[in-house]
Amino acid sequence: MTELRNHRRMASEILKCGESRVWIDPDRTEEVATAVTREDIKKLIDRGLIEKRSVKGTSRARARAIEKQKGKGKRKGYGSRKGSKNARYARKASWISRIRAIRRYLRELRDGGIIDRKTYRLFYRRASGGSFRSVSHLKTHLRMAGIDLKDEEGRKDGA
Repeated sequence: MTELRNHRRMASEILKCGESRVWIDPDRTEEVATAVTREDIKKLIDRGLIEKRSVKGTSRARARAIEKQKGKGKRKGYGSRKGSKNARYARKASWISRIRAIRRYLRELRDGGIIDRKTYRLFYRRASGGSFRSVSHLKTHLRMAGIDLKDEEGRKDGA
């Protein structure tokens, strides 16, 4: 085996990469060994006896597959969680989405003539005070108040 350390060093300087990334054709080592000057090395590079290997990177294929699964709502069980419930989905954000849904539903009932303005205001203020966990919780309170939601639900399905 011929000593090609100097050739590898010169090639790395010419190719502007590290010595470990310089590839020398193993079948033509005697031909490469005859090269003495930098010009000789450049000619060997042009002929393809010496090449610059590509950088080895970390594959993103697995990461992309995991992202795809997470997009579907998978891989989110207890064992995968680090933060608390409120760290993962802010308390304020959950309040905003909840109160908007409740207020939207109350507006629909008022505009549909199922509840009057006075009842609307009463339940609106209760919602602002945090009395209802969800729209379904609000519905149970409305039913207990003697408001019939049957015709409202039928109207929604028909529309």
